[in-house]
Amino acid sequence: MFDAETTALVAAVLAACRTKGWRLATAESCTGGLVAAALTSVAGSSDVVDRGFVTYSNHAKTELLGVPEMTLCMVGAVSAETAQAMAAGAISRAGIDLAVSITGIAGPGGSSALKPLGLVYIGIATKENARSERHVFSGDRSSVRHAAMIRALEMLKEAAG
Repeated sequence: MFDAETTALVAAVLAACRTKGWRLATAESCTGGLVAAALTSVAGSSDVVDRGFVTYSNHAKTELLGVPEMTLCMVGAVSAETAQAMAAGAISRAGIDLAVSITGIAGPGGSSALKPLGLVYIGIATKENARSERHVFSGDRSSVRHAAMIRALEMLKEAAG
């Protein structure tokens, strides 16, 4: 299901987390669980991967991850603030050590002048802090989702490394 390069990246994430004794969770919107699927495609990943949240709707982001409704009203679901709140919410709700979140516009619709097609925010959180990165990935829906998944895995590896 995943290519050798992705599988190697996943193996590196899992190894880095095992070295630190960390457990992780994912909080995904536009990728719909791709990061969790990649992480769990490697046998034995259950000692690192605790859970994955697929929070496609704003209601799910609020209910499952505790993203403040005010954040969603003021800056929207596709924002740095929401990505950080999603990752931090996964940390607090799951009681784990590391979380990654993804929210964006994979297309083909839903874009605007301020939020173009391919705009994705990826959040990363530990118990100490949360941050996010802004990306504009090119290509169709599948390409945007794949690129976001890869960058999220890279961010997990960097954070655990």
